Amino acid sequence: MRLNRRCWIAAAMFVPLAAETAQPSTAPGGRTPSALTIQELMDTRVDPSADVLWDSVAFIASSKGEEDRRPRTPAQWDAVHQSALALLGAVDALGIPGRRVASFEKEPGPGELRTSEIQRLIDANPRAFARHARSLKSAAQKALAAIDAKDADRLLDAGGLIDAACESCHVVYWYPNQARNGTGR
Repeated sequence: MRLNRRCWIAAAMFVPLAAETAQPSTAPGGRTPSALTIQELMDTRVDPSADVLWDSVAFIASSKGEEDRRPRTPAQWDAVHQSALALLGAVDALGIPGRRVASFEKEPGPGELRTSEIQRLIDANPRAFARHARSLKSAAQKALAAIDAKDADRLLDAGGLIDAACESCHVVYWYPNQARNGTGR
């Protein structure tokens, strides 16, 4: 299920997609990508990239009519291609051992764990967190393959896999109490 903040723990860019061809050399606050926290990676790279992929293919029926949204032009396919590459790069950065969840503790939302609790869970089993990152990477690779084949239906399917990979991580590290209580998002 989609969340507004769905990928800050599992997690491309606020730079125009056409200009994004690789990881930028600096990030928020002038920090290099290797110094970013998990939350910064999610907020600035993972979630925006995934949003572009998710929003690129949809069938929307409303009182205004129907919209069959999918990339059609070379420029549209290039934009989703760049987002898939950005997502892959961000996921690789997530997998760097020892990366901190956040640089400071902030008040969590309802049902969410504190940053220090998330960090404790990751530190207790970094291999499990790495498995979640690999699952997201696999889903992003499927999206990239669908994009390379210019297959919007496969891209839609890959978007579901990306969402499932994000959610499977979130229910462990971000809001496990909501999942146990049946109030997951």
